[in-house]
Amino acid sequence: MKKQFVRLALETAVLAVLLCLGTASAVAQVSPVSASEFAQRALPALPIEEPGDFRQIIMRDLERFHRDPDAKPTADEMAIPDNGWALVTGSGSGALLREAASDFSAYLLKAMQVHLTPQAKPSVEDWSELTNVIVAGTREQLPGCGAGLKARKDYRIMTSPHRIVVCGFDESGAMYGLYNLEDRMNLREAPYLPRRLDTVRHSLYATRMTLSGLGWMEWPDGYLRLLAHYGFDAIYAPAYYNLNGYPRKQPTGTYATIDPQRIHELIPRAAKYGIDLYSPILWLYTGEHDNELELRMLVRDVVRSFPEVRGYVLLNEGFSYVGGPSPKASAAFRRNWIENWTKAIAVVTEECHKINPAIEVLPWDYGVDNRPEPDKIEEKKYVISQYPLDVIPLVTWENGKRLERDGELGWIKDYAINEAGPSEAAAAQIQLARQRGMKAVFAKADAWASWQYGTFPYLPFPYQWYARYQALEKYRIDGTMESWSYGFKPNWVAELRAWYSWTDAPPLDELLRAIARRDFGPGSEELVLQAWDHFSRAIRLVPDTGSDMGTNCAVAQPLFFEKPRQARTPTLEHSWTDQGVWTAKSRVNPYWPYVWSPTYLLWPDFTGQENVAESYAQPFSLPVFNKYLLLAADEMEKGLELYRGAALRAPQSKRYGAFREVLLAEQLQRMMRSEQAVLEFENLRFNLSKTDDRAESGRILDRMIAITKDEMARTEASREATRRDSRLGSGWDPDYFYTPYTLEEKLELLRATLEEQIPAYRQRNNIP
Repeated sequence: MKKQFVRLALETAVLAVLLCLGTASAVAQVSPVSASEFAQRALPALPIEEPGDFRQIIMRDLERFHRDPDAKPTADEMAIPDNGWALVTGSGSGALLREAASDFSAYLLKAMQVHLTPQAKPSVEDWSELTNVIVAGTREQLPGCGAGLKARKDYRIMTSPHRIVVCGFDESGAMYGLYNLEDRMNLREAPYLPRRLDTVRHSLYATRMTLSGLGWMEWPDGYLRLLAHYGFDAIYAPAYYNLNGYPRKQPTGTYATIDPQRIHELIPRAAKYGIDLYSPILWLYTGEHDNELELRMLVRDVVRSFPEVRGYVLLNEGFSYVGGPSPKASAAFRRNWIENWTKAIAVVTEECHKINPAIEVLPWDYGVDNRPEPDKIEEKKYVISQYPLDVIPLVTWENGKRLERDGELGWIKDYAINEAGPSEAAAAQIQLARQRGMKAVFAKADAWASWQYGTFPYLPFPYQWYARYQALEKYRIDGTMESWSYGFKPNWVAELRAWYSWTDAPPLDELLRAIARRDFGPGSEELVLQAWDHFSRAIRLVPDTGSDMGTNCAVAQPLFFEKPRQARTPTLEHSWTDQGVWTAKSRVNPYWPYVWSPTYLLWPDFTGQENVAESYAQPFSLPVFNKYLLLAADEMEKGLELYRGAALRAPQSKRYGAFREVLLAEQLQRMMRSEQAVLEFENLRFNLSKTDDRAESGRILDRMIAITKDEMARTEASREATRRDSRLGSGWDPDYFYTPYTLEEKLELLRATLEEQIPAYRQRNNIP
């Protein structure tokens, strides 16, 4: 297989030279393209989308692959004829393989204009004698073909000019083998395959799990089919609710209720595409006898009512012991909490396995402090030591990983990709689980998107993602939960992830080159690869790793020069109700109610007691934090200068996709610059309130004016990008963190800051 990709790379280079756009010369010949130059040409070419339109677009994702009418097979390739071949399966094949074969035939007809005649034979044992066929089956159906296959989802592909054979360890392996043929043809943009391919691919993961990218319980058939094509075999649903609708025994907040019938209806639909269901069990364990009996009854009812469920995730955000593992509590309290929490896990595990020993119980200790200090690592190891041996630990892959910037130490606060991982705590947990002989270790490990810029459908940092894939393989992680609140939306990074979830994947640069050629057109491969390299370097510099303003909605964060005079919702500042408590509970700031939670809004301390910019940057100092945000943004711009050029050179048929790729990367850079601008502006505002020096005040105000003007330009650009890509700003938890409307509101406030508030302040204080 690797020879095929070497050939593709060589062919690309030859074509590029013939077009006078060779790899090295292409970069040298292309002048850097600015954001304004790109916008002038790209924005008019892209249709306007309304918020939520991405849901319909996602459902058509598989339709974007099509045949290049100019593609020709090389001497080392075979071409599947447009007519005359058959797709052969055994008539005794199960529903999964029949569905996959039908899907594959439809793909060839629609995308590649190849018509296959379906043939269901009583036996396909004579597979080696058949000609002009694609044969798909399991190792039992295809004797002599599957000896090297070891486990579920493994497959073998053999090609020759007159026969293609896809042999799976099981029907899921055969399905993924057929879909891998599609992946190869998609990269080639033609029904061409290597003339003599013989590859055995072993699945690296027993489970690859995701949440929906459409909404917490939105699982239409087309979306489930899409997940299978991207290599997923499991979904997690519903978030934060027991399958049978039983109360959680702790405050439910505003979580939506669940109709158990929806789960009963979802399970068989997902199974059609080889997708299993994992679900939560939610409970507040007190250790009291009656509480434990009630928990046992809950588990028995759920497991018996939903026997098809593959496993249960016990996340301590909903499956907990009283008190919570707060870092502020004493070490003795936290250890006692761990002991009681793991007792509750033992109860669930015991009841599950009484009914079905194959059920997977996945305890997830997300809330236990994961910082890299030795005592915290020991605490995380203590969790592993207390688990029953027949559970599968779900470790949080990167959270807590040590960061250093200019000698200042910090740690990853929430899911992020600036570090490939694992964290020191996760590595210690994995090692101890192996030492204890636990049957498997799973990881919550983002693989294409992350809460670090969680309002993006994916993050275009392929070299950094690949480093994570390598680390997951090195640590022998058995299964992954690969998304959380952002869910899965199809993208080319997830395509990479699918390739590297099996063995015998192509070298990274060769695969990236093929994707670049397909998505941007021949001749621009080196431009795109260099851009992706700059982007991957950029994310490694970013210091912000929390689920907060800077990584989710910085482009929509206002610059508050003064407290707005006009509230936009009712206020309680002079009521017997505490305004701060009400704001925290309602998650609405009356002066800027467009953000889902106060966590995602940098709200100044207008009393002048706290510099919230400095607080935000902790544990880093504000100068170091801002320095690295700007370094990351500058590195992004180096890549964008090439990326824009590649997109503008794309053939007409590829411009829609290429232009949107650039818009997304530009929005990421604006997030970095806007975050730095917000923090610098707030720091200046705080310092302005502390100085009586009019000359210094004048210098501060001049700088604030410059920041505001720059931020207005970024906000206008962000609005136009968001109007053309409705995925931007979407966050699943709140539907949207920002929309074009909220960006317009921000622009109005920026104008008022520039034209009214700062001039009035100058006049009041007689500042030149």
